[in-house]
Amino acid sequence: MGKIISLVNQKGGVGKTTTSINLSASLAVEGKKVLLVDLDPQGNATTGVGFNKGDIDLSIYDVFNGTCDIRNAILHTKFKDLDLLPSSLQLAGVDIELMDKGREDPNFRMSFQFKNKIDLCKDNYDYIIVDCPPTLGVITTNALVASDSVIIPVQCEFYALEGITQLLNAIMLTKKKLNPNLKLEGVLLTMFDSRANLSIEVIEEIRSYFKDKVYTTLIPRLIRLAEAPSHGKPIIAYDPKSKGSLAYMNLAKEVIIRNGNT
Repeated sequence: MGKIISLVNQKGGVGKTTTSINLSASLAVEGKKVLLVDLDPQGNATTGVGFNKGDIDLSIYDVFNGTCDIRNAILHTKFKDLDLLPSSLQLAGVDIELMDKGREDPNFRMSFQFKNKIDLCKDNYDYIIVDCPPTLGVITTNALVASDSVIIPVQCEFYALEGITQLLNAIMLTKKKLNPNLKLEGVLLTMFDSRANLSIEVIEEIRSYFKDKVYTTLIPRLIRLAEAPSHGKPIIAYDPKSKGSLAYMNLAKEVIIRNGNT
């Protein structure tokens, strides 16, 4: 049975989508069967693995509103062992649609809609990586309810821990009320600049706070990492010898080891 890992941080610009794309691709290179789920209405993970959002017929929005089976919306990417469940701009309104259904039908479990769908294909993958929107709304709650664990990307910059308490509270509340099996998979330090003293200070602060939950791998701040999505490629395909590619391969290995897989 596949493991569902959501990447969550309500603060934008922390490398969440970059990590979703590149962790998924790196796990696939390691021989794991991976599904990348784009739950962000902006759809950057969708374009980041080579798809034009305007050309997509079925998306996660159609899955949420019940017009298609989740298995019919999944696309094979051009990268071996990596599939995609794409997003669309329509997803931005799904919060309201789900809330409306909840008001109309008292038996409608609004927060379980994604779980009910993703469970149909969970056994087909080793890992399902979910790129969540930069909010703690209904979509993110759906992701947390469906997930086995959460990775929190945190940038090595000033105010790095801003909002983390709110995020941890949301995770703990979901665990207490909706998904008792939800765990913190790990905390990933992103946008690391070895030349900046501030980055070192932030690393020390994060590791002091989260202890052994912090991954050893540091994701560097690199132009090549920022460029890769505009070419529709993960960094392992865009520049396989770059420091960014090496970092995400190391992260994939850490994730695999932590989950007891080799």
